[in-house]
Amino acid sequence: MHVQDTHWSSAAAIASAGGAVSPAAGNGRGDGSRTAPLRVDAQRNLEHVLRAAREVFGELGYGAPMEDVARRARVGVGTVYRRFPSKDVLVRRIAEEETARLTEQARTALGQEDEPWSALSRFLRTSVASGAGRLLPPQVLVGSTGSAGSGASAGAAEEARVPQQRVQPGAGELRLVPGEASGAADDSGVRALLEVVGQLVERARAAGELRADVSVSDVLLVIATAAPSLPDPTQQAAASARLLDILLEGLRSRPM
Repeated sequence: MHVQDTHWSSAAAIASAGGAVSPAAGNGRGDGSRTAPLRVDAQRNLEHVLRAAREVFGELGYGAPMEDVARRARVGVGTVYRRFPSKDVLVRRIAEEETARLTEQARTALGQEDEPWSALSRFLRTSVASGAGRLLPPQVLVGSTGSAGSGASAGAAEEARVPQQRVQPGAGELRLVPGEASGAADDSGVRALLEVVGQLVERARAAGELRADVSVSDVLLVIATAAPSLPDPTQQAAASARLLDILLEGLRSRPM
């Protein structure tokens, strides 16, 4: 997967883009929330654009241009911009949907699997099979390198860490991007995802089935890692399953 966050905007940028949108074009997030229902053809175009965006961003990353989305949706680029006044708005819409889908998959695994490793493994297999990780928001894949310092800086670093995240000196730890994620419209959704995945990680670690140095960020990176694209769907599914088997073995704790 190639996640590029060069076009990932702050909440302020999103709000600014939204303020420039006319009522006929929808609200600032371009999410189709309207007082009047869309015409059938407009609704169909919106669905085509969202499906195309998921495919294009999943294949090429969030750095892919809007023109690619329009071509995949078989609509003019002006149609895309009428629904989503900037690329940032479209990216945020797709990422929010992806975050919500992953959170639901994690909650399902947590609620339906009593055995900790089975729960974590089920979440990873379901997520990879659905292709969900290809569209994870860049902010949840950004980690810090190096251990926290001392004094105020150490306190700030600790506060920024995701709940349930194990502290490993010198290891990369998952955190929300300061200034960019805080206060963002989708911040609560990201936190919900990190919280429930954190529970899966902690349960597996406490049961001695997950390596002690594995963090929430490692689990999410497994989801975001995709096998090379193959022309045959059967071969693609087999390659993805094989890669996940290897990655799961790398996460699992082994007796000394």
